[in-house]
Amino acid sequence: MRWVFPIMDSEQRPLSSIQDAFETAPCGLLTATVDGTIVRVNATFCAWVGYTAAELLEIRRFQDLLTIGGKVFHQTNWAPLLQMQRSVAEVKVDMVHRDGHAVPMLINAARRRHGEVDYNEFAVVVVVDRHQYERELLRARERAEIALKEKHVAEEALREANRRKDAFMATLAHELRNPLAPMRSVVDLLRLEPGADARMKWARDVLDRQMIQMTHLVDGLLEVSRISEGKITLHRENVDLATALNFAAESCQPIISAASHTLTIELPDEPIAIDADPTRLSQIVQNLLNNAAKYTPNGGSIWLTARRDGEQVMISVRDNGIGIAVEHMPSLFEIFSQLGPGLERSQGGLGIGLSLVRTLTELHGGAVSVHSAGAGLGSEFILRFPLSIKSGVQAAFHNPDQAAQELTRHRILIIDDNADAAESLAVLLQTEGYDVRTASDGMTGIRLANKFSPEAIILDIGLPDMTGYEVAETIRRSQKLGRSTLLIALTGWGQQQDKNDAAQAGFDFHFTKPVDLKRLLIVLTDGKVLG
Repeated sequence: MRWVFPIMDSEQRPLSSIQDAFETAPCGLLTATVDGTIVRVNATFCAWVGYTAAELLEIRRFQDLLTIGGKVFHQTNWAPLLQMQRSVAEVKVDMVHRDGHAVPMLINAARRRHGEVDYNEFAVVVVVDRHQYERELLRARERAEIALKEKHVAEEALREANRRKDAFMATLAHELRNPLAPMRSVVDLLRLEPGADARMKWARDVLDRQMIQMTHLVDGLLEVSRISEGKITLHRENVDLATALNFAAESCQPIISAASHTLTIELPDEPIAIDADPTRLSQIVQNLLNNAAKYTPNGGSIWLTARRDGEQVMISVRDNGIGIAVEHMPSLFEIFSQLGPGLERSQGGLGIGLSLVRTLTELHGGAVSVHSAGAGLGSEFILRFPLSIKSGVQAAFHNPDQAAQELTRHRILIIDDNADAAESLAVLLQTEGYDVRTASDGMTGIRLANKFSPEAIILDIGLPDMTGYEVAETIRRSQKLGRSTLLIALTGWGQQQDKNDAAQAGFDFHFTKPVDLKRLLIVLTDGKVLG
């Protein structure tokens, strides 16, 4: 059976509409016998391969028009599939044009029976445009992969920069705290000197205030780093609100007194408990009180009030200071934010206190807001915390003076390679009545501990011959000293990981330099306050 259709008749008259549609279809159409002999072909296919219909019909097989690779693929894959499943879809092969160049084509084939004979019917499209599109897709993919790789590299560089920043911040804090430690001890020692004249007291108080400010700056820098990395962890307790606020106010009294401010505290008569981290709660209120003291002219007034408001506690810190302009309100709690009019009164702050207040308050499930009638009209910061649903209240805060009065004498060993830090703290503790020895390296400290049998060891972490962790572990393994010796880490390293490492090594307490003498004395007395 033949399927032979001329393209035009001899007088070039139009064909029928059906035949015309076949000939000019936007894809190549052809029919072949099972062995591949072409028996019908349209003009579109002929134009694409450069042959006339007469040169193909009954003369060439379909596979003759394939490249060598295409012929192999036809024999090993295409023909068997067509035999088994009677159709093959979207086979992409190159066909050879009459002039020898390859024409990429996408082919669909189906085997159909006409009468008693099977024929293979083909629909063919040239995919030059598709190749260009695919190449463009590949180029786009390559560009995307390059961009993604560059993004990953940039992200890794950013993570590395953050790691380096954290390491730098921790090292900076350590290096700053080391000189602060002996300075702190000397200032505390000067305070114990009886009969100091007014000028000496003034000089001592100036040093004391600047030491406190410097310590706050160092701690603030580390807090920013921890918050940015999400490393802040709350250690919640059932805290008595009045006790917590009184403790915060007492801690801020030096800066308030230095500016001759009047602090008025109004607390509810009924006991109120909140589920909070006592250290962080104190830090929140202290930051607000310090802020009020800084930005209120000398001789101003500050009010600290608290009351129950439904299922919440409302804490207010109000002042009659420089106030806040309306346009500055939105950015007030942003990190490193300082108001222009207040810069001259900032006393060296970094603009991180209010950012810490907001972050720590929100971590407790609370909220902070600010109100001011405008520049020069004072301001009010309001904290809201949910009430505790737990029973029983932890003291969480201790009276240092009372602890000092209950002091019992102990033998103390200080191990620190900073001679000024060790000697100044030793003199300070000796003034308090302790029997103190010092050592400048780990091995000397261990030998002295075995001879002196100290009841408490104050130990630096960075030592020249071994780490303080190794010293602590050695002492804990000692049959003579063992668990009975109170081990206190006193170091410039103050990250949470440093505290965890200290606890794992066997330390009972962790203090960062410069040490708070009152808190240290509490620990040496009854060991009830965590470092």
